[in-house]
Amino acid sequence: MLGSKVLRRIALVNQKGGVGKTTTAINLAAYLARMGKKVLLVDLDPQMNATSGLGLRPERGVYQVLQGEPLEALVQPVDGFHLLPATPELVGATVELLEKPLALGEALRDEGYDITLLDVPPSLSALTLSALAAAHGVMVPVQAEYYALEGVAGLLTTLDEVRAHLNPGLRLLGILITMYDGRTLLSQQVEAQLRAHFGEKVFWTVVPRNVRLAEAPSFGRTIAQHAPTSPGAHAYRRLAEEVIARVQEG
Repeated sequence: MLGSKVLRRIALVNQKGGVGKTTTAINLAAYLARMGKKVLLVDLDPQMNATSGLGLRPERGVYQVLQGEPLEALVQPVDGFHLLPATPELVGATVELLEKPLALGEALRDEGYDITLLDVPPSLSALTLSALAAAHGVMVPVQAEYYALEGVAGLLTTLDEVRAHLNPGLRLLGILITMYDGRTLLSQQVEAQLRAHFGEKVFWTVVPRNVRLAEAPSFGRTIAQHAPTSPGAHAYRRLAEEVIARVQEG
């Protein structure tokens, strides 16, 4: 097990869709597992992108865990890590989680993993707030595009509200720049802005635009399985190393 429990449970959050959040959740899980960590990925998005992107269509998953069923009976082994899948029933959890926002954290309390990654919907829904209440740390994937800075700033305001009302120990693990194209001035400017404003909170690793990375979910595979020598694979391997270092620092 990792030495520190402070940042052991990590929510990947961005209110904006299409920023590489689920891609990051899947591939970070794969490389953390390859580095010897016991990893759980929880798909909390009713769109089930992490689940389907790993080639699964289960009938039971995280909704049943929220109803009190044992987690170990519902996880699926995938490429060296465990997935707690989403199912269509997860839509029905929204009202319940509004009434019991701490239910997810209680369900995952004794899961026994080194690192648990929570992939949440691209909105500030009850599922997202429940994940933030359950998490120890937050990772914010952000696309290298205009308005990136404003989007991150808005999300950090939300994190302040969550700390005030639900989870005072919640910390920002880091900001991850995705869909980066170093050939364009725009990507370079966005990276410079984010690093100037947020400093060391921005991961040194940037995830490039990469065809192999984009196509891997259509094969139901992680990038480590699909194209392990691709630029996308190299990026997520480096990110996993950074995440382990930051989690161990607490």
